[in-house]
Amino acid sequence: MRPVPLQQPVDVSVVVPCYNYGRFLPEAVASAVGQEGVDVEVIVVDDASTDGSAAVAWRLASEDSRISVVLHERNLGHIATYNDGLSRARGRYVTLLSADDLIAPGALARAAALMEANPKVGMVYGLPRDFTDRPPGPSSHEHTTWTVWEGKEWVSLACARGRNFILSPEVVMRTAAVLSVGAYSTTLPHSGDLEYWLRAAGSWDVGRINGPVQAFYRVHGANMHQTEFAAAAVDLKHRLEAFRVLEDPRFPGDPKTRVRQMQRAKRALSREAAQSGFKEINNRGSVEAAVELRKFLESLHEVPGNIHRANALQARITQAARGRRPGAGRLLTGFVRSQLDRVRWRLWAMTGIS
Repeated sequence: MRPVPLQQPVDVSVVVPCYNYGRFLPEAVASAVGQEGVDVEVIVVDDASTDGSAAVAWRLASEDSRISVVLHERNLGHIATYNDGLSRARGRYVTLLSADDLIAPGALARAAALMEANPKVGMVYGLPRDFTDRPPGPSSHEHTTWTVWEGKEWVSLACARGRNFILSPEVVMRTAAVLSVGAYSTTLPHSGDLEYWLRAAGSWDVGRINGPVQAFYRVHGANMHQTEFAAAAVDLKHRLEAFRVLEDPRFPGDPKTRVRQMQRAKRALSREAAQSGFKEINNRGSVEAAVELRKFLESLHEVPGNIHRANALQARITQAARGRRPGAGRLLTGFVRSQLDRVRWRLWAMTGIS
């Protein structure tokens, strides 16, 4: 749909959880307080950093009354830090911004405008762009559209792909939705975002800003997902646990529909595990990683065709151990899938769904 501009500024809270990211904090905060068209409050929650982040946060707060600082006396972890910051938000809308990421210019006003025009939308996301040193310059993309899904439709799409369509810093939520959804799950430190988006979509519609970049995601060696959760099999297990929120009787919606959605998510995860395992072996990667993916496949024994996938992957692992290269058919299949992945990536960048 065509965007409708904000009629007047609205209050937006930006929660900035920080642990030992003092060197990035000034940029992150500047990207928040520099947003036009909205009235911003910034809440920096320092989780007992040891690198002087607290001093940086206090200096920033002394220079701008819109910035407040919360200090944890001991390290509570990122989930507790998220929940602490969100509980303090006073704006009509709220976003979580990691201290090493940036909000794109105009992003908060664009997200707020969509939710102002669509009262049933509880969360809005858009296109994130990664960077390593300096963020890309302002985008020349002027054409913007909105997409709004019914929440249950968005959940079904996520289950069909078994994926998290959202990187994280590009999300802006209605504070009323945050209050109704509740806190991030402390039992899912590695896939809490996906589980949270599913819970939000269970009760609220979902919107997306199509066109301009909504956030910049910094890629560096200290990123949590790179240092702790890089293994493919581990990532799949975490996603499976997130999708299990559909099995919670408190999750909104028809129980039979949720059973079908959960089955669809398991099938998607099964296909991805098999494809990743073959790719790992055929590209002469880690045999151990392929074995872990096969074990994940075996854990989904109730998924139709899953035992066949696990056996086929094990056969390929055995062949590789004997020095046998993949056949022409397997190589062609891998090439086709790599091209499809590129197409899906482009679709995701344009539509937010792949």
